[in-house]
Amino acid sequence: MEQYMDYVLEQLQRLLSIDSPSGFTEKVTDYLAEEYTRLGYAPVKTAKGGVVVNLGGKDDAILVMAHTDTLGAMVSEIKANGRLRITPVGGLNANNVETENCRIYTLEGNCYEGTVQLADASCHVNGNYQHTERTFDNIEVLLDANVKDKEEVKKLGIENGSFVCLDPRTRITESGYIKSRFLDDKLSTAILLGYAKYVKEQSVVLSRRVYHHITVFEETGHGACASVPADVTELLSVDMGCVGAGLECTEKQVSICVKDSRGPYHQKCVHALISAARENKIDYAADVYPFYGSDADAALGAGIDARHGLIGPGVYASHGYERSHRDGALNTLRLLQAYIG
Repeated sequence: MEQYMDYVLEQLQRLLSIDSPSGFTEKVTDYLAEEYTRLGYAPVKTAKGGVVVNLGGKDDAILVMAHTDTLGAMVSEIKANGRLRITPVGGLNANNVETENCRIYTLEGNCYEGTVQLADASCHVNGNYQHTERTFDNIEVLLDANVKDKEEVKKLGIENGSFVCLDPRTRITESGYIKSRFLDDKLSTAILLGYAKYVKEQSVVLSRRVYHHITVFEETGHGACASVPADVTELLSVDMGCVGAGLECTEKQVSICVKDSRGPYHQKCVHALISAARENKIDYAADVYPFYGSDADAALGAGIDARHGLIGPGVYASHGYERSHRDGALNTLRLLQAYIG
């Protein structure tokens, strides 16, 4: 599977270059539909905006899911001085967005640049700078436009509800580390594209029917609540693997989640995933994620009767400036190959 990693990383960089917080994903799913079509598949856009693809095979269908929506923000108030108060989309944290460059999209599709800053952000002026708790009530967006009041901002087309998208700052190092915002979950989306390319180019005869579902509302909790094909008996979410205190996983491994904040994953799936990793000498870790929910959880919560599992490349500093490694992506791709063909 190593021969597909350049393609995976190329697709990752393309996906990361397309802003796509939950609710603002049409451009990225248009791109994904075009790419799956180029690979020789017939993707279908769901009413919610996700992408479902039938990769082939028959019987005992598995739905493999990744999400391409990310964290972000929306304008919640245009202040009298022309600066913007924002409200988070998903689990965006005010502590790690300060000083980030961003883009603000108008309802008409125009785009303006800006910077997220603490209100009164000059240390030489604000003596309480270092003691101030960062919240969405005291950070704001400064527009890179010649505006000085609310009316001038509104003339640009910016309204409450305009999406605010953070710069991902993507970098892939010579040592193989992948650093960017929104590796959760565009790295796994790129891995699924790599798997689809492998199946098509190698004319793989799948031992079961395989669907891909790229969801677009995972960060707000209902990404895979719908659009599950009727013949699906298993749900496999491919999302970021957690790296942190008390966990075994590193950025170079594929993580197999045994339990998250909503409960244990299906024992049959967990055991089969671990067995596939062991038999194929894939570097993996099995971990409990204490503060986590997946698309597989969402689907079961919506009443889908299916087994469920969760894997993904190890990612450090989740929901912040994230880091993974080429090896972690490769191990995830290899586990997909070993587990589903």
